[in-house]
Amino acid sequence: MIGRKVEQRLEQFRQADDKKALLITGARQVGKTFIIREFGKRAYQSFIEINFLEDKTAASLFENARDSQDLLLRLSAVADKPMIPGQTLIFLDEVQECKEIVTAIKFLVEEGSYRYILSGSLLGVDLKDIRSMPVGYMDIVQMYPLDFEEFALANRVSPNVIDALHKAFEEKQPVDPVIHERMMALFRLYLIVGGMPAAVMKYLESNNLRNVIEEQQAIIALYKKDIARYDPEEKLYLEDIFDLIPSELNSKNKRFILKNLNENFKFSRYSNSFLWLKDAGVVLPTFCASEPTAPLRLSKSSNLFKLFLADVGLLASMYMDNIQVKILNGEKSINFGAVYENVAAQELKAHGFDLYYFNSKKQGELDFLIERNGHVLPIEIKSGKDYTKHAALSNVLANEDYAIPEAYVFQNDNVSKVGKITYYPIYMLMFVKKQDQSGDLIYTIDLGPLQ
Repeated sequence: MIGRKVEQRLEQFRQADDKKALLITGARQVGKTFIIREFGKRAYQSFIEINFLEDKTAASLFENARDSQDLLLRLSAVADKPMIPGQTLIFLDEVQECKEIVTAIKFLVEEGSYRYILSGSLLGVDLKDIRSMPVGYMDIVQMYPLDFEEFALANRVSPNVIDALHKAFEEKQPVDPVIHERMMALFRLYLIVGGMPAAVMKYLESNNLRNVIEEQQAIIALYKKDIARYDPEEKLYLEDIFDLIPSELNSKNKRFILKNLNENFKFSRYSNSFLWLKDAGVVLPTFCASEPTAPLRLSKSSNLFKLFLADVGLLASMYMDNIQVKILNGEKSINFGAVYENVAAQELKAHGFDLYYFNSKKQGELDFLIERNGHVLPIEIKSGKDYTKHAALSNVLANEDYAIPEAYVFQNDNVSKVGKITYYPIYMLMFVKKQDQSGDLIYTIDLGPLQ
């Protein structure tokens, strides 16, 4: 079984005192159903699974229910396991097929006898009802493909090695050269296999990249099937946008050029297409920020963006001409900048960051901007040997108005540091994470003179 970080969130759900329901959402084929099913069977005495897509009549359970007792009576009628109070997890899968689920969950959570996890894919569906769920009754967790750390552990890299690499990242110290070379080889493999669990399993079982590619092509076909089902008449250019991403990323500035779709393409008219693909979890838009200052969303430009695929392995499989072999051989004909930046977007998004880039005629362009520990952190992604050449980054760091304390450059060599810039090997993207803010935030003020 491939270990996933979301398992920690599932365990927190199990131990929580408030007993809220949990919704795990995300794109197709990222492993939602499998991980919930395995957790439920392991952690609860009784595990009940209801799939609204496979069982079309199940949705009627939640129609016109009078109260929680009525709902529980209906659930018991379709449950294939005993419903044991305090010891039962009820898993409601493909909830996009059941529009009444939010109201029902509120009643069921209030009743309190059982625990509830919901899951659903965003492809071809509208989950606005779920996203406006009653506050206090359900938490939402977004699930992504395997990030690089999960991929490394799945390939039996020792947790001790991960810990040693993390220490080197924190202390900004070089990694043992042998370990560095092996990690770079593993990273190149990740560019090909990516993080879709089915593709990863194909590789682990056979080491045959042809099997991996076939699995990836099947996933892409599934995505296009959903797109076709959703968009038979609206002409939102969904499939055209999806197919154009690899070539757009391969262009010089990687920005998505609307006129490459249609000479008369207007963003305002087709913005729903991009929103749909984003909400579906299929693409990761990275928006232009006009200033590298926090909060970045205040300078966000909604119609200037780059589009990355949510999984770098799917991106590699969409390129032709045996790119997989060329990646493994490190051939110079490949635009590694495109796939490297896609990995960066994938890692940063999976770690909870909103994605921005910076572009200025005077100062140049930065690949990524994120907000971390109260500051804007510029990130440059370099796939070549001249990674110390970064005019735009130097310009931004020299600008006192921005007051940026540090920057990262991810590249192929070992760790080094020059001034405000730390040069990290590209695989250390796995350690760029948000500061833990789960503790208490207590603040008191002396109002004595006012009392």
